Amino acid sequence: MNAENKKRNVILDCDPGIDDCLALMLALRSPELNVLGITTVCGNVPAALGAKNALKILKRYGRLDIPVYVGEEKPLRREYVSAQDTHGEDGMGDSGLSEVEEVSPLPGAVDFLNRTLKEQQEVSVIALGPLTNVAKALEADPQAWRRLREFVSMGGNFKSFGNCSPVAEYNYWCDPDAAAFVYENLPVRIHMIGLDVTRKIVLRPDILEYICQICPEEGEFIRKITRFYFDFHWEQEEVLGCVINDPLAVAYFIDPSLCRGLDLYTGVAVEGIALGQTVCDEKGFWKKAPNSRVLTQTDTEGFMRLFLSRVAGAEEPQLSRVLRQLYPAACRNSIEGGQQDA
Repeated sequence: MNAENKKRNVILDCDPGIDDCLALMLALRSPELNVLGITTVCGNVPAALGAKNALKILKRYGRLDIPVYVGEEKPLRREYVSAQDTHGEDGMGDSGLSEVEEVSPLPGAVDFLNRTLKEQQEVSVIALGPLTNVAKALEADPQAWRRLREFVSMGGNFKSFGNCSPVAEYNYWCDPDAAAFVYENLPVRIHMIGLDVTRKIVLRPDILEYICQICPEEGEFIRKITRFYFDFHWEQEEVLGCVINDPLAVAYFIDPSLCRGLDLYTGVAVEGIALGQTVCDEKGFWKKAPNSRVLTQTDTEGFMRLFLSRVAGAEEPQLSRVLRQLYPAACRNSIEGGQQDA
């Protein structure tokens, strides 16, 4: 909880997506956050489908009072390429979950973003997908975005390799023009939660089994939506488990001590073989003021402590005993990653 012991107003802009769903679950279970609304964008799945998935999570947690707005269904310039090969045709691992009938998604994500920034106080945005909605909103009403408190984006990569090209992370590769525009024009510094840190966050079979042991209903739900993701990661990278990128962005917003990084100027390539690559000027060649906080190190155990306590209801002292098994003593209390702080 922050120093004022006060909920923080936040909008979640996302493309649900398996790991987006896990991030929404974490956000809804975190008392520090006042989720004002959810906006969806084309990314892992089309925006309209993502909105339906967001409603499924909201219904599960009894929070259908939170509005869901459908956003942009195509990138600013390039052709839309979904990630349904990774997340399943339904975006939730082809789990076949029932549609929500009580409420429907609303149109106008861009208008909702700008209206909320102007009408509410101290609003932050956590962007878990491509930045198309944000770019459209920022271009339409730059004055509204001057009221923005904080901006966290799951996207990009610094020293880590890409996940949809040799050099690019999917969210920025999906709409590089939007990412470039936001990095160039957003009036606050972007907290870039990229692959350098998210690749450290793996939902392993033993962690999932622990969730199933202490909270069978939640564990079986997570197992159902992540089975497809587990298989994909094994087939593509021989990873036992699945990388869950987006929950780290939410966890970092709640507790910034979970990640460390560098304040750098970052640009985004919009064409050629480097399409979507985040070019982080570590050595100051461009002589430009930093526009981003590029996270390079993460406390994997600290993240998992937060995630398991919130999503699965894990409690002490059992949680600490389990974490000692999951993360050997030599690695405990260390910050993982390849870069040192500035």
